[in-house]
Amino acid sequence: MRALVLRADWEPREDGGDVAVPRPGRVRVARRGSSTWRRPRIALEQVPDPAPRPDGVVIRVRAAGICGSDLHFVERDRDGYMLYPGMVGTPVVTGHEFGGVVEAVGAEVRDLAVGDPVCAEEIAWCGDCFACRSGRPNNCTRLDELGFTFDGAHAELVATRARYCWSLAPLLEAGFPPDRVFELGALVEPTAVAYIGLFVSAGGFAPGSRVGVVGAGPIGLAAIGLARAAGAGRIVAFEPSEGRRELARIMGADETIDPADLRPGGVAARARESTQGRGLDLWVEASGAAGVTEAMSATLSPGGRVLLLGRGPHRVDLDPEWLIVPGAALQGSIGHAGSGAFGRVIDLIAAGRLPIGDLVSRRVDLAEGATLLDGRPVRDAGKTIIRP
Repeated sequence: MRALVLRADWEPREDGGDVAVPRPGRVRVARRGSSTWRRPRIALEQVPDPAPRPDGVVIRVRAAGICGSDLHFVERDRDGYMLYPGMVGTPVVTGHEFGGVVEAVGAEVRDLAVGDPVCAEEIAWCGDCFACRSGRPNNCTRLDELGFTFDGAHAELVATRARYCWSLAPLLEAGFPPDRVFELGALVEPTAVAYIGLFVSAGGFAPGSRVGVVGAGPIGLAAIGLARAAGAGRIVAFEPSEGRRELARIMGADETIDPADLRPGGVAARARESTQGRGLDLWVEASGAAGVTEAMSATLSPGGRVLLLGRGPHRVDLDPEWLIVPGAALQGSIGHAGSGAFGRVIDLIAAGRLPIGDLVSRRVDLAEGATLLDGRPVRDAGKTIIRP
């Protein structure tokens, strides 16, 4: 089959620390890609077709998204190291946001059949470690990641375990055309990241709450759509890209602001102004930009929360009084598994309450996808979908 394959040179930095993740008999996996992998590149290659393990399935990919992580794989710093800071191995087929049709099933699979429309979780949680047994699969201490440490969905076929798959049948039953269903399936994963952050990690919010979002990439846009569906009273989005500000309006933001246009005081001053000095009940940091968390923490309402979803190399310097006096909190979140997040996102889309399909801005084939990820990746306002 044809697939997009990430390759790089193993050259740990002198300060890289404990860089290798034990994976006997498998590809070499780095704990932090940005500290280990040099001269990354992605190319279209011919690779063997996958076969299902006894508890697994093979899926024919009909649509697969290009994520910011995929771009960070091939974006390089001035020393030639990839920018992606998380766990990644090479060589590996990229792609972790996808929808497709079950092509083959293992002998132990009971709940899926050939021909079923599905999407799948990227986090391959083990189910046995303390975090998994505590109901926290996103914090699995033995996790693998589809498209990061084992072959992903920028390919004609992808193999994964059946327990990570979710049916897209509700979208077909709701009347979406099949091609649209698979694109929506590719958008479930980033939307579920925002879902877990908003409603599991941060504990949700009361209807009528004031919500601010910094960064209107796919996850920030999904957070806006979910906040609107959950009854937020006012949503304010901060984003420098005009194209993404327009998408934020489509997803339900009441006010969209270019941070470059702000007067002294920046995001904090505008947030106070927008809420008549009351502050925001929930902030969503989806940019990974420096200086943002401080501005958010300084403009929280009593009992408010800052939800950290964006990841970056910066450090944060907070005055603890910003959290102590209003009884506020700073909450991190990662992942998309557990709590029925995939199924609930699919049902929201099927009900017409989450217009996530409006984020698709470009459709390409595998060869064009390789060109987009050739070391000078192109960033669209919306989501690029590869259709193998």
